[in-house]
Amino acid sequence: MIIRDLEDSDVQAVTAIYGGAVQEGLGTFARIPPAAEEMARRVASVRAHGLPWLVAEEGAEVLAYAYASLFRPRWGYRFTVEDSVYVAPTAQGRGLGRGLLAELIGRCEAMGFRQMLAVIGDSGNAASIGLHRALGFADAGVARSVGHKQDRWVDIVILQRALGRGDEAPPDGAGLKLPED
Repeated sequence: MIIRDLEDSDVQAVTAIYGGAVQEGLGTFARIPPAAEEMARRVASVRAHGLPWLVAEEGAEVLAYAYASLFRPRWGYRFTVEDSVYVAPTAQGRGLGRGLLAELIGRCEAMGFRQMLAVIGDSGNAASIGLHRALGFADAGVARSVGHKQDRWVDIVILQRALGRGDEAPPDGAGLKLPED
């Protein structure tokens, strides 16, 4: 497995992985898979904030991806990011998600972020919840029945992990550059 920064040529593969998750799973509450142009816009938005978007490949095939995004756009949240991890169904259970998330955590720590949140669709999503717990995330809460997909109500599970010194010390000036509000 190779973990690297997403390249523009990877957008089609990322679009396909996410499209499968939209159609088959409850990890995202999206209803219609986005086109590659929309995924390219999302990638550009993440990159515009200087945040990492990573892919995992085997044999030159992109099989998974992970990225950090703004948790909230307000200035006070500038030291907190949210992670997203998606693995193609044929590649699940092989450690790609774990490798990606570990690398994402390291990069976000190096950038000076202090907290990372995971907002996981479906309280029954044992694979994603287990992955996050294995990498040091702790339960922060469950919002019951906030989504409706596949003819049922779906929870979200929120997990949180301190990055670097977390809240043990004041911020050092790193974090996202957001306008004052």
